[in-house]
Amino acid sequence: MTLSEIKKNIEKVIVGQNDTIDLLLIALLNEGHVLLESVPGTGKTMLAKTFAKSINSDFKRVQFTPDVLPSDITGIRFFNPKTQEFQHHYGPVMTNILLADEINRATPKTQSSLLEVMEERQVTIDGETHLLPSPFMVIATQNPVESQQGTFNLPTAQLDRFFIKIEMGYPNFGAEKIIIKKHLRDEPIKEIDPVFQPAELKELRTQLRQIKISEAIENYILEIVTETRNNPSIELGVSPRGTLAFFRAAQGFAFLDGRDYVTPEDVKKSIFPVLAHRILLSPEAYMTSSAKHVLDSILAKIAVPVEAGVL
Repeated sequence: MTLSEIKKNIEKVIVGQNDTIDLLLIALLNEGHVLLESVPGTGKTMLAKTFAKSINSDFKRVQFTPDVLPSDITGIRFFNPKTQEFQHHYGPVMTNILLADEINRATPKTQSSLLEVMEERQVTIDGETHLLPSPFMVIATQNPVESQQGTFNLPTAQLDRFFIKIEMGYPNFGAEKIIIKKHLRDEPIKEIDPVFQPAELKELRTQLRQIKISEAIENYILEIVTETRNNPSIELGVSPRGTLAFFRAAQGFAFLDGRDYVTPEDVKKSIFPVLAHRILLSPEAYMTSSAKHVLDSILAKIAVPVEAGVL
């Protein structure tokens, strides 16, 4: 089984989002969580459901609203009068793929209920710790258009726990034409079957860790990260967790391309989905620029290794 077969299966339902699917697969390989940002109606929920079905994993969805409580996510411990015993009622986090829909509509208290599950892959209910199933992956969505009214911005600590952030755009003319034909005929998700078993992940992850990174590429990545911490337009640079994600995403792109070494192109493909949500611009830069623009300027400033791929 190859990742390309999973991708082909997803593309039977999700059309015109090749880069997005690649990033989802890289996140899966790295046991990372994904933040999907796009306007309503672009297929974020359908993508998550199709992804979960393709890899034969349990899927649960939570619609985040201001009245959702932390216990609605993690679960509760209650006394059962019939059995005269305390029992656990697990929340939707006890799954493989958790879709946190419109996560920024929940209050900070409820958002924080995901901090432990995203980092430690466990949930604490009434003082007792319970391990989550493997694999476990949070796919959270948010709408950039309604970023102020009735929403609560994700704190920096939580943003840093997302391995990547994907900005899904509109499909092009040809892709949208295919989408219309597919959905007018039937629901295409009904036509797909699982093409992957979660047990296969362990071997793929072992192969991923064997992707070589030359010292020149290591220095290239670290120079980019260091610049985010020293750049006057950036108030808060990339954390060590972000640096590790940067390395692993570059390995992921090499793996998808069938190579056993990382190139500068893999690094460039990784920089925006991995770093853009991890940097905090200064007030002045926030008013006149964007994270993408600042990262572009950093890429232009740092010399690309000439011995790329020579290991």
